[in-house]
Amino acid sequence: MSSLSIKKPGMVNTSKLTAAPSEPHAATMDAPAEQSENPAAKYTGFVFETLFPPLLGLGLFILAWSILAQNSDGRLPGPVSTWLSAQELFSDPFYDNGPNDKGIGWNILSSLQRVGIGFGLAALTGIPLGFLIGRFRFLARMSAPIIGLMRPISPLVWLPIGLLVFNAAHPAAIWVIFISSIWPMIINTAMGVRSIPADYLNVARVLNLSEWKVFTKILFPAVLPYMMTGVRLSIGVAWLVIVAAEMLTGGVGIGFWVWDEWNNLNVEHILIAIFIVGIIGLILEQTLIWLAGYMTHGA
Repeated sequence: MSSLSIKKPGMVNTSKLTAAPSEPHAATMDAPAEQSENPAAKYTGFVFETLFPPLLGLGLFILAWSILAQNSDGRLPGPVSTWLSAQELFSDPFYDNGPNDKGIGWNILSSLQRVGIGFGLAALTGIPLGFLIGRFRFLARMSAPIIGLMRPISPLVWLPIGLLVFNAAHPAAIWVIFISSIWPMIINTAMGVRSIPADYLNVARVLNLSEWKVFTKILFPAVLPYMMTGVRLSIGVAWLVIVAAEMLTGGVGIGFWVWDEWNNLNVEHILIAIFIVGIIGLILEQTLIWLAGYMTHGA
């Protein structure tokens, strides 16, 4: 009688029980190790890749400035004396001792006001013109010689025309900003309209869309990155132009303030004005870069 192997109820294969859980257990132990990062390494990478390069550049700039100041026989103020003068200057930036003696704050606000008005008028005029020039070939061919002739002209050449027409320094400065900052917006917007694939416009014709629908549904979303690039370039031009224009027109403004400090031989204040112009220009440009990214990507 041959021996039979009888499997009793409740008996299981113990070898499978011991082998089966080993793989999932290993996976659960290894996954957190792969996903976790070393905080010290992450912090070190942030310091050396993000913070260290700009700080090194600023340090080298201040060092070069200090060396030049020491070798200038006192004609060029150093970083320390300029910093102390800036603290004194900004301790009361909004004093008002009459039309020819105002604090640095009033001069900055006056320049920003002129830039805002001139740049705003240029945007209201240049962006629609760019859409029309890019949309219709006849307008593009008609405006090409005018844009090609006017765009390379130096901004300050327009100042005497503004003084002649408006007979006042304030509107003349706004006119110079307007005529100087309008071209990047026209050119970039028109370029964006021309870059739209012809298939999109052909589909719009097949669907018999109105010109307004074509603009809102096809043209504007596609042209927005080009348009914002033109706006960003224009604000840089406007801020550069206003300083030079105010040096010639006088009145209240950062450009006139620089010229007035030069007449007083206050070189420290001129250096402070250089930093003010650079910082405000950087803030304006970075603000528009953020706005362009927000409008383009919705983030």
